[in-house]
Amino acid sequence: MPSGKGSYRGRRRRWTAGLGVLALGVMAGGAALATPAAAVPQEVEFTTVCTPPSNLGIPPIEGPTKAKITVTPASPKVGDTVTVTYEVTKPASGNPTSVALPADIMKPKGKVILGGAQTGEVAVEGPRKNTPVAGNAPFPAFSMTGTFTVTAPGDITFSPGDYTINTNYIIDIDIPCVVKTPPAPVSETVTATGGGDPTNPRKLTLSAASGAPDAYVTGTLSGFTPSTPVTLAGWNGTAITADKLTATSTAAGGQTMRIRVKDPATVGIVAFEGAAWDPAKGAGPQPYTLTTPGGGGTTLDQNLKSSVKAGQLTMTQAGNAVMMSGVDFGKGGPSTGALQQVTVKDFRGGPAGWSLTGKVTKFTGPNGAYIDADKLSWTPKCATKAGSPSQCAAGTAGPVGASGATLAQTPNAALTGGEFTVDAGLSLNVPEFTAPGEYAGVLTLTLT
Repeated sequence: MPSGKGSYRGRRRRWTAGLGVLALGVMAGGAALATPAAAVPQEVEFTTVCTPPSNLGIPPIEGPTKAKITVTPASPKVGDTVTVTYEVTKPASGNPTSVALPADIMKPKGKVILGGAQTGEVAVEGPRKNTPVAGNAPFPAFSMTGTFTVTAPGDITFSPGDYTINTNYIIDIDIPCVVKTPPAPVSETVTATGGGDPTNPRKLTLSAASGAPDAYVTGTLSGFTPSTPVTLAGWNGTAITADKLTATSTAAGGQTMRIRVKDPATVGIVAFEGAAWDPAKGAGPQPYTLTTPGGGGTTLDQNLKSSVKAGQLTMTQAGNAVMMSGVDFGKGGPSTGALQQVTVKDFRGGPAGWSLTGKVTKFTGPNGAYIDADKLSWTPKCATKAGSPSQCAAGTAGPVGASGATLAQTPNAALTGGEFTVDAGLSLNVPEFTAPGEYAGVLTLTLT
């Protein structure tokens, strides 16, 4: 939070906006450590910069975070599908407010960076799950998982990458968090074995590991015999399927091919030279799952989003004229009446409360006669509509005057708003020998 002597309302607004971005503390990171290559996962520390949406008025946050990566199986072979877990073990900060935060409002996703024998990125994602966080308490650890297929033998390194936290408390937002000086330190190193005939340089990578019936998948080929017919085809575990496409490799022995997968028997993709599958002249199989909506015992997520639009702070009144009771010349005393009822609607949905104040002019009468403004007093009343997040408090009974007084107000809070009705009894103390005639003043109400 910014330091200094800015207004309480401004600080409170920026402070409580942090509830919508509670994952900020989870996402900030710090200075990188040295990178030892090791056979067991290493907890590493690195710097991340987290940037909340600009409309929240919160600047980017930079700081230290600790994380580690685990890989299963720990000794994979070429062709194995490997599960990668990216765990943030110590978030950089905690709940920035005194307001307790509920469980299960954070959902992370990100990437793990591969290096060494196999390069690229592994997409990882975590569930919307977290324990409740008390006011000003540290944020809990969180983890994300994903999979990839080993395509090359040798040492493969794993480093934490950028990630994004989605929160759906009060408002739904995404907050990207990037490694300040990539790559982050290596947390895990595994040695992949196998790879088939070392004299076969042919490789195949896929643009996706699954798809719906009739979806396209792109295969990228390398290491094939230059300017030779090559086939990209589906694989049923023992033979090719009806999903296939043939093209000619480039002069460098590569090619990019796109086939439509629709044969239910397809469980993988292969690429090969010649008229039939030959492992010595091919690459793969790479796993590929043909998904069927609603079946097969698989789990499908559909991310649903909605929004609540913030409104405005407004007020209306039942009328603009108040006829007060008369008094007798020579006696004077209170001239009474009632304020025309005011309705306040606070539909902003933010952290700020409101204040309704009033001030009055002197009451002018015939031939320059007048009654001083400080002779008008009021007895405020305020009622809150059921279900409103805020509670209205009436101002103190007493003089209004030209300098003004508070009629009603609501306090700042984590979430404010609602609908309120404001009334007041009015009393003008008329001096006993005030000149006869009609007197008029103007009561001005201001809502802030």
